[in-house]
Amino acid sequence: MRFFDLLNFQDIMVYLFTALIFILLFGLFLAYSHFHTHDSEERKNRVQYRFPAGIGDRYAPFPLAMGLTIIGTVLWGFLYILFTGLLEVKI
Repeated sequence: MRFFDLLNFQDIMVYLFTALIFILLFGLFLAYSHFHTHDSEERKNRVQYRFPAGIGDRYAPFPLAMGLTIIGTVLWGFLYILFTGLLEVKI
């Protein structure tokens, strides 16, 4: 139990707003950035397959943010295992 109850509320607000800002920035990054190649615009517009409900399937460019997130997650997991083992930390 903390001495000041307001500290708990402040911590929750810091975590909540930080998470919301990250979600918004990550969503914008996913929406507007991808690896640009010579046929990126054509791939975004060309429909490869049309589902019965009228939804078109495209082979669009892979978002840069998603690639960085996947690489960062794998790297963090590898380094976490490595440093936990090297430093002999009890989990």
